[in-house]
Amino acid sequence: MHGGRSGNTTGVATRRSLRLSTRVTLSFGIVALLAGVSLTVLTYLIARNSLIEQRSTAAQFQSFTNARDIQLAYPDATELSDVMRRLPVEADGFAALTEPRLQTRLGFGLEQFPVQLRTAVTDGRSAQQRFDLAGDPYLGVGVHIAAFDTAYFEAFPLSDTESTLRLVLTALLVGAGVTTLFATFYGWSSSRRLLRPLSRVADAAGDIASGALGARLEPAQDPDLDRLAGSFNEMADAVQTRIEREARFASDVSHELRSPITALTAAVEVLDARRDDLPERTQQALDVVVSQVRRFDDMVIDLLELARIDAGATEVHGEIVDLPDLCERVAHAFGARELPVEIHHRASRDAWLDKLRFERILGNLLENAENHGGGAIRIALEPGSRGTVLMVVEDGGPGVAASERQRIFERFARGSAARHRIGTGLGLALVAEHAHAVGGDAWVEDRPGGGARFVVQFPVEAPR
Repeated sequence: MHGGRSGNTTGVATRRSLRLSTRVTLSFGIVALLAGVSLTVLTYLIARNSLIEQRSTAAQFQSFTNARDIQLAYPDATELSDVMRRLPVEADGFAALTEPRLQTRLGFGLEQFPVQLRTAVTDGRSAQQRFDLAGDPYLGVGVHIAAFDTAYFEAFPLSDTESTLRLVLTALLVGAGVTTLFATFYGWSSSRRLLRPLSRVADAAGDIASGALGARLEPAQDPDLDRLAGSFNEMADAVQTRIEREARFASDVSHELRSPITALTAAVEVLDARRDDLPERTQQALDVVVSQVRRFDDMVIDLLELARIDAGATEVHGEIVDLPDLCERVAHAFGARELPVEIHHRASRDAWLDKLRFERILGNLLENAENHGGGAIRIALEPGSRGTVLMVVEDGGPGVAASERQRIFERFARGSAARHRIGTGLGLALVAEHAHAVGGDAWVEDRPGGGARFVVQFPVEAPR
């Protein structure tokens, strides 16, 4: 079994939702776009109806005026022809008279007007109808001259009106686009401004989580934000007070236990030295006492070390060291003289680290492998990512369940594979704490072929 906390875990990738600021920005943009499109459509329809109605009214007035002039000139053919030639017909328009058949533009006569319009006027009504001729839009107006049972038709070009409507539509669309962009930018800037206090809270919470318990929020010039800052600071004060009280308690207890444990250890060692003078059953009881007292002594030492780390009383004395040589010396010190140290060809042989912390890390991993994995199989140095090197200790034991790989690096945590309470339960916690202190990380993986593979990541160069 292996105890502790894993800094690197393989999790299932989950679909991440959009950030709040992005959603706010999109909301502003979508609302502005919908409002702009709706306003554009409404304005265009109103402008179109208004322009067409004005054009229709003007065309109808002109057609009736021209029809009256024709009626006054009827039935004198000469005068009627002169009137037709002098009619104020628009440049691209044309007119025609059914009886006699006269027209104002060569090649454009009655046949160019829609059948429905001609039929309606012939039946004695005045009417108007839009139609296309050679790809150009026209408004046709027909006036029935009842006194002579004839009809006057005039075609008014709508190209200018259509061009005006296209210009209006283009202007409205450009305006809607600019409005949408402005609203999107406004939403983005507003979301950043509104979410800035939350970012400050998140930064302060992150600082506290990383160990900076004194991080606090500055007061803001807003009553609501002041309330948020005040509540957060009160919570942070309470958390800091509790953590410091617990840290002091653990440290005080460890210090108070150190003296009696030292005395008890000395007494037990004296008894153990004279074990041959004791009966066999007493020797068995003495063995239990000796093992538990030594375990208790190791636990107190580990607790004192963790208390110093929590209190920030330990410093990092980093230097560039030869990793293979240091690994071999630590392995020899822990009775693993035959343990191979394998070096990957791309792994750095030198790294910036604290020798004492490295010895503590590797020593704890070797003890963990001995207690729970049947002993370490090998030590390896492998290349890491982004200027790091990996120190790996592998064993052939039962391995670590995926659900326990993060928990086993916690203090006093034990995995389900631990059948015996061997060790203090603090070894891997110290591994993780020392790795983080030098800017590294620690985790556990499955070893190919069975067993566990404990990995500690170290920076190759000193942090800047």
